[in-house]
Amino acid sequence: MGSFCLIQTRCFLRQVLTGLPAVMHREYSLDISAQLLRSQGYVDGRWISAASSFSVLDPATGEEIAKVADCGPSEAKTAVDAAYKAFYSWKQYTAKERSVLLRKWYDLMTLHKEDLAKLITFECGKPMKESLGEIAYASAFLEWFSEEARRVYGDVVPSAFKDRKILLLKQPVGVASIITPWNFPSAMITRKVGAALAAGCTVVVKPAEDTPLSALALAELASQAGIPAGVFNVVPCSREKTPSVGEVLCTDPLVGKVSFTGSTATGKILLKHAADTVKRVSMELGGHAPFIVFDSADVDKAVAGAMASKFRNSGQTCVCSNRFLVQSGIHDRFMEKLGLAMDAELRTGHGSDPTTTQGPLINVRAAEKVEHQVTDAVSLGAKVLRGGKRLDGSFMQPTLLADVTTDMLCTKEETFGPLIPVIRFNSEEEALAIANASHVGLAGYFYSQDVSQIWRMAENLEVGMVGVNEGLISTAEASFGGVKQSGLGREGSKYGIEEYLDVKYMCFGGLSR
Repeated sequence: MGSFCLIQTRCFLRQVLTGLPAVMHREYSLDISAQLLRSQGYVDGRWISAASSFSVLDPATGEEIAKVADCGPSEAKTAVDAAYKAFYSWKQYTAKERSVLLRKWYDLMTLHKEDLAKLITFECGKPMKESLGEIAYASAFLEWFSEEARRVYGDVVPSAFKDRKILLLKQPVGVASIITPWNFPSAMITRKVGAALAAGCTVVVKPAEDTPLSALALAELASQAGIPAGVFNVVPCSREKTPSVGEVLCTDPLVGKVSFTGSTATGKILLKHAADTVKRVSMELGGHAPFIVFDSADVDKAVAGAMASKFRNSGQTCVCSNRFLVQSGIHDRFMEKLGLAMDAELRTGHGSDPTTTQGPLINVRAAEKVEHQVTDAVSLGAKVLRGGKRLDGSFMQPTLLADVTTDMLCTKEETFGPLIPVIRFNSEEEALAIANASHVGLAGYFYSQDVSQIWRMAENLEVGMVGVNEGLISTAEASFGGVKQSGLGREGSKYGIEEYLDVKYMCFGGLSR
């Protein structure tokens, strides 16, 4: 058996949500296998140090759980060079050989799911149940793309000339820079890297500064699975060094592809960097998902869908519902049942507490943003039906607002927190106009039992993904991506691997008949 590492943090959380005046004082322990708690960068199959380090904090307590190597531009360049060198051998592996290695990596993630989930809970704040769900989701992409690796088919095209054959070949694009966010610190890596490695590409991963531990644990398991040196590299860095490291990963001429998940504003910066060398790019950017409940909807199912869509990861997902639109005929019943569901099902606390359903937001700035949106809405006439207050640290009460209008900040920008602002509407046309009045279009949801209405809404919502009578839609088998300023390209599904492939036309002439 391997050695284990124990890190303790303390949580002080005033029970404002339940009305209890006492302050909880508890210690929470990150108890995992020492081999999975890595603090160095991973480049060319080796663990590397940097001149300085940065702290990784438990967002529930604000206490340090690790110090991680603060890689800079030089380490990023070294990683790109290593990936470029490894690419010329990795692309020669057969599809089956790459498939077998990805499957081994998947098996190891499954074997170590408890420890990987604990890392997510302590560095990201998710309740343990959700963290285990993320590991299942993350590993599913390695399983899926281990299978898709063997299904990269080209084409034989009938020629107009008798002495020629036309073939379309698919080949890997080369080194891919993978830049990922903190809210799904494992799944956002495997969704990209699984496709890239299956296609024959090599990668350099820059994880979010808040959550590098999950990425480094994945590197350890990749090494154990036999992924060759240089194929999978991880360069963690602090917030201060992120711009310079990101610039290297997006401008180095040896990089053939950039894949980024994060804010639209940051995505635009990276697109400009990548443009100078005309790189292939995939961008999964901000969302502002509408959640529409029509009069014909099953109210109980709509409430369950709203709870699942909004409060997963305390509202910190790019596809979580942000604007709730409820038709007048069903509005009051929906609001009553939703409020009761929030009372019964939501409990705020440290993610390692098995009774917790709502962990902290990632940092104090995130909590302040939600608080500001609530204050703005109330000042413009919204009513607080549940919650509405900041708790200690980066915790925020799950909040339900009524009488919301489209001039309020919470309907204009992505919240990334546990806030449900509800707009009452009268007609389908009105709901569709409000839903589409956004410069982004990642996901959208609606509840209806009218078949004709379902088809109209599904086709006319300006989003890349639609949940019909369903609040949780993400799966490895389906495409993930948006329209408008929510990004470029698709991840997951059979289309995800195409993002890492070039099509080469081969004309085979001089053939005798």
